[in-house]
Amino acid sequence: MRVVLDTNVLISAIMIQTGNPAALYRAWQQRQFTLLTCAEHLDELRAALRKPAIAERIRPYKAGSLVNEIKKLAESVQELPRIRRSPDPTDDFLLALAEAGRADYLVSGDKSGLLALAHHKGTRIVSARAFVALLA
Repeated sequence: MRVVLDTNVLISAIMIQTGNPAALYRAWQQRQFTLLTCAEHLDELRAALRKPAIAERIRPYKAGSLVNEIKKLAESVQELPRIRRSPDPTDDFLLALAEAGRADYLVSGDKSGLLALAHHKGTRIVSARAFVALLA
């Protein structure tokens, strides 16, 4: 199974060790699905981890470990198509990543944005809770 995890899901997973995002992070580490990433995804993750409200809750070594683990273990997709579909244009790259990487699922916590779309081409867009239920 091929999956894109939105940045908000990844950050939630390391901020709060319990809950659905953390369960998804552990499931990926246990190789229950293939995580897809790209340069834009890693750039957004690094930028989000530097935001003061997040940086004060996540130790720098944990933030660095997250980025390094994704770079090392996730499947990197190089060329993304141009997509203009998300209610939040800054999330269009996630749809492009899902399309180019042939993702089965895009997991997000963005209720008014990506989750409102429900799907993009062959990719279902679901919440962390819904994806945890699918893995069970």
